[in-house]
Amino acid sequence: QVQLVESGGGLVQAGGSLRLSCAASGRTLSTYAMGWFRQAPGKEREFVAAMPRTGGQTFYADSVKGRFTISRDNAKNTVYLQMNSLEPEDTAVYYCAAANTLWVSMQRHGYDYWGQGTQVTVSS
Repeated sequence: QVQLVESGGGLVQAGGSLRLSCAASGRTLSTYAMGWFRQAPGKEREFVAAMPRTGGQTFYADSVKGRFTISRDNAKNTVYLQMNSLEPEDTAVYYCAAANTLWVSMQRHGYDYWGQGTQVTVSS
């Protein structure tokens, strides 16, 4: 079992950047496909980005493509979400998730473990 802890959220002005981190303990992240999701007030949790356990492929929601980048550092057992050109619509609680699968899922039910979330607020 893996435990996930997100950090790096905060308040930023529109057009700014943040880098979220997801640190894992208990198991090495290199054995999991990883994803980032977000949930805004009154809305469903939605897919943001994902990457498989191996290989360089990455997957993004259309709303963040070209602005966000998911990456992992296996030596640090950490996954990152670099967020650039932030917009007020990006305001949400951001969650990282791990899936004990070979494939990548863009659905919540495709993930086995979740962090507690970190708040990102983008002011206009």
